[in-house]
Amino acid sequence: MSSILKDPDAVLDYGFNWEDWLADGETISASSWDVESGLTVDSSSFDDTQTVVWLSGGTVGEEYVITNHIVTSAGREDDRSHTIKMKER
Repeated sequence: MSSILKDPDAVLDYGFNWEDWLADGETISASSWDVESGLTVDSSSFDDTQTVVWLSGGTVGEEYVITNHIVTSAGREDDRSHTIKMKER
């Protein structure tokens, strides 16, 4: 799980490139995000190989885990997570 710094006033995009995990010809058909309370999901999107979530908010000194769950065209499912560490910048 990767760790990322975020200022509580920032509105930034975070995501995953799933291309290396997907089989030949397989694509992402659904993507959802589980975001701990304290962060706000402003929007999210995905394409055939990548997922993105835009986040705002958070409290300085806190850490939040965000998890992306995907379903593929082959019916496979998996999760990836980031830890977002809040720091005044």
